[in-house]
Amino acid sequence: MEPICKLLLYVTLLLLPNSILSSPECNFPAVFNFGDSSSDTGALLSMFGQPAAPPPNGETFFHSPAGRVCEGRLLIDFIGLGVLYLSAFLDSMGTNFTRGANYAIVGSTIRRQNTTIFQSGYSPISLDIQYAQFSNFLKRSQIIRQKGGVFKNLFPEEYTFSSALYTFDIGHNDLTAGYQLNMSTEQVKAYIPDVISEFTTTIKVITAAQVDKHGCAAPFNDVSRYFNLKLKEAIIQLRKDLHLAAITYVDMYSVKYSLIAQSKKLRFGDPFLVCCGHGGKYNFNIAMRCGWTKMVNGTKIVVAKSCIADHLGRDSLYRGG
Repeated sequence: MEPICKLLLYVTLLLLPNSILSSPECNFPAVFNFGDSSSDTGALLSMFGQPAAPPPNGETFFHSPAGRVCEGRLLIDFIGLGVLYLSAFLDSMGTNFTRGANYAIVGSTIRRQNTTIFQSGYSPISLDIQYAQFSNFLKRSQIIRQKGGVFKNLFPEEYTFSSALYTFDIGHNDLTAGYQLNMSTEQVKAYIPDVISEFTTTIKVITAAQVDKHGCAAPFNDVSRYFNLKLKEAIIQLRKDLHLAAITYVDMYSVKYSLIAQSKKLRFGDPFLVCCGHGGKYNFNIAMRCGWTKMVNGTKIVVAKSCIADHLGRDSLYRGG
């Protein structure tokens, strides 16, 4: 099965699924990077202009400032897709996000800072803010693609997010920020668990945004499978404790997942569309539930209609062979 997503935490840790490490080649449709100055490809430059990264930055390879706080290229330019010049999310000037986006910015930290970048040199765009930007991009990019025309060619396709490479290069600013506030080494050590906790939490929520090859939310389904495993173990123990009782265990998750995975083969159509709903990707609108009505020109009409008629039609087709 295709991995949910690929995470690359370079500098201090490499985290990749075994299926990738054993693969002769890695073909990622896109890269999404989170970090600080070590992987900023233009965010600071976009916010503050050339004074933020003046010459000699960029002179060796780009021959002019290119958003990187170095004279040439960064590690992120070579990771994932050979040589890829990943566009900064904050760069709105002719940017193409088809192959991913970069949320890194100079001075960023994992934990939020209570100072401005002008006061301390540390960016207010911490990792949680970078995630918020990614989450917004994940949702809105597909809406914008649907407009067609030039917009369709500027944003990644939906499948890209579950097959992309996700890289994180961030954390050392969290340590120096403490010393900048005149903290002792012991005080800096004391808040490191909080930094790590926020880091792992962000990775979890980013991963949770992914879907498996059938379009299901893989992390949540993993929780369901784990629940069923523990439930089955509990049932086995209950049978021992209540030997006069007949207890039957039915795994409805596996049945429903099989129906969704084989929906086309079983001629169910789109398994993610709500049968009785209104609007949206899944034909579901929490403000317009099944059977709800509204007045149109003085007449009450059902807005969220049932698809029972369609089901009856298909049932007749099945019975008729």
